[in-house]
Amino acid sequence: MDIIYQDIPRIYTALAEWIACMVYCGILKRKIEGWKFAGGSTVFLVVQSTFLVLTRDVPEFFWIPCMIFAILMMGLFLFLVCDTSRSTLVYYLMSAFLLAEFAASFEWQLACFVYARNNSQLLQILLLVASYAAVFLIVFTMEHSWADSAEYFEINRNELVGVILISVAVFAFSNLSFISEKTPFSSTLKADVFYIRTLVDLAGVIVVYAYKSRICELNAHKELASINSMLKEQYDKYRSYQSSFEMINIKYHDLKHQIAGLKGETNDVERQKWINAMEQELESYKPEMQTGNHVLDTIISGKMLSCRPHNIKMTCVAEGQLIDFMHVTDICTIFGNALDNAIESVSLIEDPEKRLIHLTVTSQKNFVLIEVSNYCEQELNIKDGNLITTKNDRRNHGYGLKSIKYSVEKYKGNVEYELNKNWFDLKIIIPLNSNSSR
Repeated sequence: MDIIYQDIPRIYTALAEWIACMVYCGILKRKIEGWKFAGGSTVFLVVQSTFLVLTRDVPEFFWIPCMIFAILMMGLFLFLVCDTSRSTLVYYLMSAFLLAEFAASFEWQLACFVYARNNSQLLQILLLVASYAAVFLIVFTMEHSWADSAEYFEINRNELVGVILISVAVFAFSNLSFISEKTPFSSTLKADVFYIRTLVDLAGVIVVYAYKSRICELNAHKELASINSMLKEQYDKYRSYQSSFEMINIKYHDLKHQIAGLKGETNDVERQKWINAMEQELESYKPEMQTGNHVLDTIISGKMLSCRPHNIKMTCVAEGQLIDFMHVTDICTIFGNALDNAIESVSLIEDPEKRLIHLTVTSQKNFVLIEVSNYCEQELNIKDGNLITTKNDRRNHGYGLKSIKYSVEKYKGNVEYELNKNWFDLKIIIPLNSNSSR
């Protein structure tokens, strides 16, 4: 090629790859901060630049392995800095690589165009700064707008393979003309080679970004459907409990009268023992739960029945009238899911004496404080106040806590989790004067 259409300087490519990684380091949660992050970033820039500059004249046979090694160094940097899952990290690595390819190609095409008219070195430097700043700031702004939806972005294996294939295809087509001019997708005109590379790289960046948007949208819809299903499930449980307890209450009062009559008619010792045992057994079904809120009474009583087969002891101190302002479905969701999670957790404990659950509903100033505590021997992963599910299938679990949060936020409330000395505490604070769309 003549001087106008030389290939991209390797230092420009290294700088683009470094800035692309920095863009996603600014989006993702980081493991390191401050001077450690600054020092690590500087080392990565120096190493990446040195490697690419030293390998600029390698034969074409070694060009692909060198590019792969450069990508792996980008991945290593992101892995050491960013705190996210491996699959998500690989996605952002592919995004950073395509973004760097586009930024470098776009800048160099402009540089070649300007150089043909003005060969000022100062102008070239200003153009480099301006083009990189424009490209990376636009992408950072777009990605940052997705920060609130980051919880919906969990990429599975098939989707990740799709992103990798897209990235490989974009890189292959954008650089095909530099490797061989004898393909249906190559160009023999030098200017066209640059246009093809820039446009293909731009298309790759757009496709991957749209792919992420679609994944987030599908995950959000799936999560909303799961939460709505859970809302209905807890409400159906409440209706089932309600019907069951109505029958229990009727039987309870009928049998109480029958037992009293039997006691007055016989003095047989064995029969008396049988009657006493029957009365004692019946006493366990006595509707003692009276919190002041009928819905809460029904839910707690139902969960207590679920605890008995597992030898779980559940205690409750609740001022049920404090949650009278809440819709019945939200009461079912919050308390049903919270108690279900607690029951599931303590049922895994081998020692029955440690299978303990405590529920509290009290007022603090102008707030309702709901606290569900259970003994816990598991190691929990709590990040930024959010509980990360320990189950392998993260996509299909954790909706119970999300549905609780969804209902609480309708009342301008807040949900917190804490593990303190083998006690897991779920704390919910809701303003008493909250206005919700019921």
